[in-house]
Amino acid sequence: MHSRTQAWHALVLGGARSGKSAFAERLLIEDEEVLYAATAPRYEGDAEWAERIARHRTRRPPTWQTVEFGESPAQLADLLLTADRTILVDSLTLWLTAAMDAVGAWDDEAWREGKPRAALGRLVSGLVDAYSNSARSVVVVSDEVGLSVVPESAGTRRFRDELGALNQALAAAADEVALVVAGIAVRLKPGSQDARFGVTY
Repeated sequence: MHSRTQAWHALVLGGARSGKSAFAERLLIEDEEVLYAATAPRYEGDAEWAERIARHRTRRPPTWQTVEFGESPAQLADLLLTADRTILVDSLTLWLTAAMDAVGAWDDEAWREGKPRAALGRLVSGLVDAYSNSARSVVVVSDEVGLSVVPESAGTRRFRDELGALNQALAAAADEVALVVAGIAVRLKPGSQDARFGVTY
C-alpha cells in the first residue's frame, strides 16, 4: 500500500454522467492542497456549459487550486513535471479536443497530408511521458467512448481512435485504473492496493 507521501498515478474512466469526476475527487478529498487541472474550454455565450463548469467548481474543497488549460493543451505536460503538489486532471477527453483543435487534426485532407498527425503525436507523447515521469501523485479522468455506435464522420472517428489509444497509454503507465458505471467504480488495475481506492469501492 502506498503511504500518503509516496506518489501514485491513477486513471479514472467512464461514460458521460457516469460519476467519474466525483469519484476522482473523492480519491483526493483528504488532500488539502491539490492542483485541479481543468481542461474544459470556455464557450462564450453558452450558459449551459458555464453552469456545468460552475457545478464542478462548487464540489472542490476551497483549498484546491484550479489551473485552466482549455486554451493551452501543450502546457499540461509542463504542469505534470513541475507541480509541487498532487494533481487532478479533468478531463483527458476535453484535453484531446483542444489538442486536435490546436493542430488542425479535424481537417480530413490536412490529416492525410500528415502535418496535424505528427503535431498531435508530439502533444500526446509529451503528455504520456510527463504523466509517467511526474514526481507527484496524479489522477486523470477520461471518457470511455468506444462502447457506442461507430461515428458517422471521419473526424469524430479519428477522435474516438486517438482517445482510445491515449487511454491505453495512460492505463499502461498508471498504478491504478478504475471504470465508473452508474456511479459505481470497478477496479480494472489494482496494482498499488492504495487505501483510497479500497474505501471508495
